[in-house]
Amino acid sequence: MKNQPASSAPVTIPLVVLTVHRNGTITVTRDGTVLPPPAHSTWRRSSLPEIIETASEQRTVPVWVEVHETDGTSFTDLFPAQPQPRHHERAASKPRHAAPDPQPAEVRAEGFLPGEDIAIAPITGHTDAGKDGTVRALLDPAEYPNVREVVLVGRVSGTLAVRRLG
Repeated sequence: MKNQPASSAPVTIPLVVLTVHRNGTITVTRDGTVLPPPAHSTWRRSSLPEIIETASEQRTVPVWVEVHETDGTSFTDLFPAQPQPRHHERAASKPRHAAPDPQPAEVRAEGFLPGEDIAIAPITGHTDAGKDGTVRALLDPAEYPNVREVVLVGRVSGTLAVRRLG
């Protein structure tokens, strides 16, 4: 007789629906419940990064995002949760008299949406675009010794930037 597997709750990903209105405002729901904008404001297209952050509980849970445009078109995307950095684990494993870490390599690019999630490929982590649409990524050369170039990918805008390190 086979053992019955332990029952577990099905895995679900919250559904975030953005309905764009003709005046440029957006109504946002998460699993059918209205997600209100910050006090004394309205959600707009430029609020997308903040909407994603809020709906995904600061990127701790993945969310499906469905956008309904005024012309009747719609699109969907999955915004994955982002693992939290584990710098304390790496620091704890170093010998006391280890050589200092090499300085991180800085990469900058423009053309991203303000606050947009930017993938760093080889994907070593994620960062957000600044309020002016620029991005600054720091790479630890000790962690990625053979990396000479990176690609920065705007997860919403689709903007791509290829940069050499060093």
